[in-house]
Amino acid sequence: MKWPLSASVDLTLSQHFDFIHDLSQIIFTSKLALIHFHNPCSHMKNKQVVFCADSRAPSLYSHLRRLTCLLQSYLQQYYGLHPRAGRQKRHATAEPNEEVSWKSELCQKMERMQRFFGLPPSGELNNETLVVMKRPRCGLSDVEQFEDTVRWTKSTLSYRIAGMKLPNSKLKVHKVFRAAWKMWSTVTPIKFRKRSRREADITISFHTGDHKDGSPFDGKGGILAHAFLPGAGIGGDVHFDAEEDWSLNSTGFSLLAVAVHEFGHALGLPHSSDPGAIMYPAYNFAPNFELQLSFTDVKDVQHRYGVNPDFVSLMLKNPPPRTPDKCDPDLSFDAVSELRQEVLFFKDRFLWRKHPQFDEIGITLISSLWPDSVPSHLDAAYENVEKDMTLFFKGIHYWVLKQLTLEEGFPRNISDFGFPSRIKSVDAALHFRVERYTVFFTGHECWRYNEQMKKMEGSPMLIEERWPEIPAPVDAAVGFDGTQYTL
Repeated sequence: MKWPLSASVDLTLSQHFDFIHDLSQIIFTSKLALIHFHNPCSHMKNKQVVFCADSRAPSLYSHLRRLTCLLQSYLQQYYGLHPRAGRQKRHATAEPNEEVSWKSELCQKMERMQRFFGLPPSGELNNETLVVMKRPRCGLSDVEQFEDTVRWTKSTLSYRIAGMKLPNSKLKVHKVFRAAWKMWSTVTPIKFRKRSRREADITISFHTGDHKDGSPFDGKGGILAHAFLPGAGIGGDVHFDAEEDWSLNSTGFSLLAVAVHEFGHALGLPHSSDPGAIMYPAYNFAPNFELQLSFTDVKDVQHRYGVNPDFVSLMLKNPPPRTPDKCDPDLSFDAVSELRQEVLFFKDRFLWRKHPQFDEIGITLISSLWPDSVPSHLDAAYENVEKDMTLFFKGIHYWVLKQLTLEEGFPRNISDFGFPSRIKSVDAALHFRVERYTVFFTGHECWRYNEQMKKMEGSPMLIEERWPEIPAPVDAAVGFDGTQYTL
């Protein structure tokens, strides 16, 4: 396989570490280099990659060096990866068993991270994994075990706002923090009181860079904030990165959303792998998103502190949202689509990924795979393999992505396909790869679209006439392994 030097390269983590060493030996001595990698993750195959060593090679080498630093740092900070023994002189000094053991741990940590974020646990450094690793997030570990006994024993907790680096007036910032504490006090018996004097259970402050707590901030993006578990001294304190673009409305990073998350840590809650939870480690809040504690958040905090007496009546009016469960017998999908080897199932702002090489079906956020491009609550989706593009439909608009990137000029109106103005949305889309046409379902009608001619073929038909066995309307449809499915 020949990879252009300007393209991204999918290799396992350990392959990257081996590769940058091997590449440094050959990159200036050969016009063409064939490198054979052995993957320590036993379920993956070996890879051969051919690189043309031309003037662009040093930049590729530097790029992979940066990737390896990013990956090792990420897994060490959030997944407990041990530093590599003798990394600088590994061929000269490192024991073979140590090297094998470290590579094995590397694969295990990588796969654990992928499972946590609902990705196929391949141990492979692909674009989707990099997107997750580069997302702004909380600075606490994803795998640190928090004991149930890590909690405050008081029924009323005091907090104060300290420092001079607030992103807005102290009055407005306090208003945000008061709203954040209220979300937790609404579901538990705990009360929160603001204090102006120096002594308080929880101190909230904004910092830049290294602020002498062992967890330095990294500037814009990356780590947004971190907090400490309940306890004396620094216990329960919350630190925000003052260099972030904090927002009190719908632009930048929502100070309210991040505050609710960090206050959860201050109460003793760990990170959650539920992508619908406030305690999910990555920032996943779209502008104008209605912020609520999820069912998981409520269950976890009430396990530690008990239930607010008024919670039952409040829950009847506005129950905490549950992340969809793939085993729910009443579950219906918004859309289903193939994507390369996988089948994707969409529901609200979530998706499940079924990969033929893995038994696990992980749930993740649509925004994890396509940040800022594919909307939530889709109507339909399908993949056109011949044109290497995936199409998504919501209301009167559709989006086209190629290689996970949104094409310029989208979204556009579905009238491009030839729908009359009376059609305001598409219920489902079923693509026939060999025949090169797509069937769109709208209400009780179906339309046949010629992908080569880029136009509708004739008039719509009633679904019950075309497919008498399929009940209308159709929620979702997909073709897989030569078989068509409607849902």
